[in-house]
Amino acid sequence: MRRGAGRPRRTVRTALAGAATVVICVVAGYLIGTSSVLARGTDLRGGRNTDLISLVRTGSQRNAMLARDVSSTRAEVDRLAGQTGTGIDPALLSAAAEQAQTVAMTGPGVSVVLDDAPMSVAPAGLDPDLLVVHQQDIQAVVNALWEGGAEGMTIQGQRVISTTGIKCVGNTVVLQGIPYAPPYRIQAIGDPAILEATLSSSQYVRNYQDYVAAYGLGWLEHREDALHLPAYTGGIGLTYAKSLAASSSGAPSSGAASGSASPR
Repeated sequence: MRRGAGRPRRTVRTALAGAATVVICVVAGYLIGTSSVLARGTDLRGGRNTDLISLVRTGSQRNAMLARDVSSTRAEVDRLAGQTGTGIDPALLSAAAEQAQTVAMTGPGVSVVLDDAPMSVAPAGLDPDLLVVHQQDIQAVVNALWEGGAEGMTIQGQRVISTTGIKCVGNTVVLQGIPYAPPYRIQAIGDPAILEATLSSSQYVRNYQDYVAAYGLGWLEHREDALHLPAYTGGIGLTYAKSLAASSSGAPSSGAASGSASPR
């Protein structure tokens, strides 16, 4: 075996590798220096997550401010209407306002609280989506309470009506533009016995309660002697879907006003 045969070639390769390393270091140093000058001390990494959080926070604050403005404007309209008179029986106006949920309400009812399962007891290999409260679970409770004749309802303390949309975005639920994290508290004014009965008979609520028993999702339900619900401050106009033909002609077509729950 010729022990020295490969040594010269190895020396050449080593020299070439060393030269390449020097060149790479010089280029890298130049790029780093250039980036530092251009950045002028700012963070070159993307701040996408921070930006999204800031956008959500800013949007939530703006929605809350607009809701207060709507409530204030609505109160002023009611005050002016009372001063000028409309020729309509005040009792009828009051009843219409109650049906539209635009006045505060106090009365007996029920409270329901939904919560995610504690991650500390999550079974190994189980889909984590099965351990959290979903939009459909909240919608199931809301639908059952409306079916039971609820006269008024809140979610997370915010007054809702039958056409209020409930959306799931990431790990939060968005209600009228404001994101909420669990636990989710739903309160409804009405006959407590009837409300409890419709909750018990709802197929979708029972489906959620199966997961409560199996995986420890949160469920608290109890009667309330006196609930106080604030007035609804959102919009009450309806938006209809349009077909392509109707859109071109300007004629509206019928559209659904509220969603319904579906099984997990």
